Amino acid sequence: METFEMDDFQMRLASLSAEGYHCSQILLLLALEKTGRENTDLLRALGGISKGVAEGSETCGALLGGACLLGFYAGKGQRDEREHPRFRDMLKDLAEWFRAEAGLPGGSARCADILEAFGKTRCPLLVRSVWMKAMEILEENGIDTLEGRPLPE
Repeated sequence: METFEMDDFQMRLASLSAEGYHCSQILLLLALEKTGRENTDLLRALGGISKGVAEGSETCGALLGGACLLGFYAGKGQRDEREHPRFRDMLKDLAEWFRAEAGLPGGSARCADILEAFGKTRCPLLVRSVWMKAMEILEENGIDTLEGRPLPE
């Protein structure tokens, strides 16, 4: 049997999961922590896209959460604000990468398909990988992931 040592980041993911947060919520909670912000309403709303929306029958919550993570940093949030000019390309890049990373025939991103093929053992690895890939995409596009978008005054 293969051994797996957990680093601090993986321990944080496991801790948040043990607290009852789901994939999509964990990703945005990490972004909130990274930017020094809090937003319980956002975390509650993300519960709606967790667990493949309908108990696994739709898109994986890690991918949906990753898309929301990109939106947190690059999306439109205020009346006079525009989304980052490459935001839609960032989403496309993440989705294409995810389909390959999930490793399913036909490139499925359905939660149920991932669970059927790998069980829940794949979930923490996908969440970690989505976080790392989203951070890479954001940094490649010149976005400061420590600051985030400006908050309204």
